[in-house]
Amino acid sequence: MISPVTPNNYQELLAVWEDSVRATHDFITDADIAYFKPIIIEQAFPNVTLHCVKNSDAKIVGFIGVHDRKIEMLFVLDKNRRQGVGTKLLRFALEAQNVQFVDVNEQNPEAVGFYEAKGFKVYERSPTDDMGKPFPILRMRLLTSA
Repeated sequence: MISPVTPNNYQELLAVWEDSVRATHDFITDADIAYFKPIIIEQAFPNVTLHCVKNSDAKIVGFIGVHDRKIEMLFVLDKNRRQGVGTKLLRFALEAQNVQFVDVNEQNPEAVGFYEAKGFKVYERSPTDDMGKPFPILRMRLLTSA
């Protein structure tokens, strides 16, 4: 079941984010994580519409953040990856929020493949992320229905 997120959930979301990043973004350093954490809590979370999936213990196992038809974040706990959590969150965003776009780290080929399998295609590449960090970004657009 997909649930809305409130600011009371931000610390739990941040823990999911960090766990997911450590498992899937081997190009991100501890210093990068420390740099991004306050930005995510203070700026990113409050500026997107957040929804999550919880397990039977009511713990968040994955979340998605959407703004203006674009997925700004989708993260799943490492132990819950490949169990349909990301797909469930993406389908929700497609159906309920009319998502059409996503940016993906080029250095995360598993994420690129996930979105390509769901009908997203690269339309642009940026050598840096939105903060100017040297993390190449692939801008993707939905071309077919997931």
